[in-house]
Amino acid sequence: MTGVYGASTGVERVSAGAASAGAAGVDARAAALVRDAVLGDLARRVVSECGADVGLVGVPDRVERPGLMVLRHWAGTRAELLHDLDVPIGTGLGGRALAERAPTWVSDYRAATTISHHYDAAVCAEDLYAMLTVPLVADGVVHGVVYASLRSVVPFGDVRIGSVAGLAGAATRALAGAAAWCAAAADRPAGRPTAQSVDRPAGRPAEAPRQPASARRLTPRELEVLRWAATGRTNPEIAAQLGLTRNTVTGYLKGAMHKLGARNRVELTLTARESGLVD
Repeated sequence: MTGVYGASTGVERVSAGAASAGAAGVDARAAALVRDAVLGDLARRVVSECGADVGLVGVPDRVERPGLMVLRHWAGTRAELLHDLDVPIGTGLGGRALAERAPTWVSDYRAATTISHHYDAAVCAEDLYAMLTVPLVADGVVHGVVYASLRSVVPFGDVRIGSVAGLAGAATRALAGAAAWCAAAADRPAGRPTAQSVDRPAGRPAEAPRQPASARRLTPRELEVLRWAATGRTNPEIAAQLGLTRNTVTGYLKGAMHKLGARNRVELTLTARESGLVD
């Protein structure tokens, strides 16, 4: 920027293009935070709510290694051989679910003849036998595969399969919503640069984002409901968890949206994470 008398003032002005690219990067990181929170919570809920001993969630690695899934989230494990394990499409029970895009299960993984046995060492290290895998599919896109495993030989009945599939469905809707929000944000024209991005003195680092004043005005109940919603739980699930009616939960979420300036549930979650209101 040039001063009144033509001398350089040492102040840098960020271009609209740079601001747009930065905003897109923030949107992508926020969407990734939501995805990790939803999938991590899914692994834990498979254990706590579906009676599984171990819950796992595999995530497709579409960018660097297409055709491969990586086990990124887990709960109830005793060893580490299943952590960050690569699972190509079609191998093992999860790879089969990924390829067929349908739930698959075996009552005894080790004795099963319908799957490959590439991961027997890791499965044996966890002392696992019965295993159910359900793909997270929305509009033809596979967002991941959830595993529900037990340390005993048991058949999977409709109740347990249905409960895992129900959790998978709720997580899939949350992931699809986050992906749609991120895509819409990328298509929006760049807005006006913020005061911190315009006229920022050269060499001065950007300040850390501050928590909006409106965020500090959330009531304890609004914050509690918001934190449950950020894990991907539905309004009926939150209502049952907190002993509230569905309409009351909806009211608290609408109040939080208004105070945080969010237009929908996904944007509310992203804003809450950026503000440090939820982990």
